[in-house]
Amino acid sequence: MPKLKTKKSISKRMKITKNGKVLRRKPFGRHYKAHKSGKRIRHVRGSDLVHGGLAKTMKELIAPGS
Repeated sequence: MPKLKTKKSISKRMKITKNGKVLRRKPFGRHYKAHKSGKRIRHVRGSDLVHGGLAKTMKELIAPGS
């Protein structure tokens, strides 16, 4: 059976931590910041975890077969 390929679009957007959790960027933080409050912009900074069954799916797409 051939090797399974990584979904590159997902692997560029998400990261698997050392403990096997999946990190993603928070949405709404790229542009159009002038009308957003400072509090809202601060909360968008940094990364967030992917939870539940979606995390399991993302792991399989990033590192298939592992």
